[in-house]
Amino acid sequence: MHWTHSLCDARLRGYSLCPAVLCQEGFNTLNVPFLAKEHRIMEPNSTTGGAEEEHHGNYTANPSAELAPGKHAVAEALEEVQEELIEHQPLEQEDLNFEKWKPKPKPKRTLHEKAGDMKTYLWNADTREFMGRTGHSWFLIILFYTTLYAFLAAMFGACMWCLMLSISPYHPTHNDRVMPPGMTMSPQLDGHFEIAFNASDRKSWKKYADLMKEQLKPYNDAIQEQRNIQCPQDVYFMQDDLEESAERKACQFKRSWLGECSGLTDPHFGFSQGKPCILLRMNRILGYLPGQGIPVNVTCGVKKGAPESLGEIKFFPKSIFNLMYYPYYGKLRHVNYTAPVVAVRFNGLQYDTHIVVKCKLNGKGIINDSPTDRFLGSVSFSFDVGA
Repeated sequence: MHWTHSLCDARLRGYSLCPAVLCQEGFNTLNVPFLAKEHRIMEPNSTTGGAEEEHHGNYTANPSAELAPGKHAVAEALEEVQEELIEHQPLEQEDLNFEKWKPKPKPKRTLHEKAGDMKTYLWNADTREFMGRTGHSWFLIILFYTTLYAFLAAMFGACMWCLMLSISPYHPTHNDRVMPPGMTMSPQLDGHFEIAFNASDRKSWKKYADLMKEQLKPYNDAIQEQRNIQCPQDVYFMQDDLEESAERKACQFKRSWLGECSGLTDPHFGFSQGKPCILLRMNRILGYLPGQGIPVNVTCGVKKGAPESLGEIKFFPKSIFNLMYYPYYGKLRHVNYTAPVVAVRFNGLQYDTHIVVKCKLNGKGIINDSPTDRFLGSVSFSFDVGA
């Protein structure tokens, strides 16, 4: 203990060799092997621990005194020991008790307490608040959202008004590319392009005959003569010189022109004889001129199966779409327009054979062999006819 007090006395004399923390009784428990060597570097006036204690009360510190090089080493060593003490200081038992850091469970609330809180939330008689807001607060928030949504509605209406001013209801504003037309057929049940029936079973083909009658009602001769006009054939019926909003005339297409497939001479459209009729239409395209001055014709053939299984094919009125029905000006201006059709009668279908038929358009600018769109310029369907 004598060297400890000597170091601490040296600090009191102005050398600052011993931190206050080290000047305690527990310092002697440290294992500091260099202290025995460094203890000899004390000031010359110090002899032994007891002698130093005798002069301790009469010694006056000199602040201007400089530390010897050895004393600097002692001070640095003591600082390192102090840091090690702090780093290796054991944790208290309370710090190791992790249970106290866990969140305490909230006490369960009764149904009566929850109902009371809900009642207070809906109407607080003390603060006169409804759902957490006073009457003044509700008035301000309703006024804010009413103003906000009124402004948004007005802005949307203004945008739509400007948009409607910039477009025409009669034709597209920008129409730099017109796709080639597609083709559809009827009758078809539920979108299926399969015609299957037995000629001797009326119930099996009546649904097809009824669809054909419904499809041909707008083509009745009386309706066509009343609404539409006779037009010169094989030329386009151009009406571009009229005003944009003026109604365009439509050319007649009479049902009687379909002959055996008109349903006038044979109300069963050949289904009762095993010689069914179908109708082919070319899709309407606004302002489109098919064929580039030459009528587009229609051909049909076997897609899958033996070619002789199809038999004889007849087209009504012809196997072409006449140019006089084009261009189409849209439903707002071409009010009474009836799209031309080509009726096809299959007179020699082989019975009890699945036959896949493909009918396609042929003409300039027509695409009928697209691998991705089976209705572009062509249509495929199947027959399953029994006796």
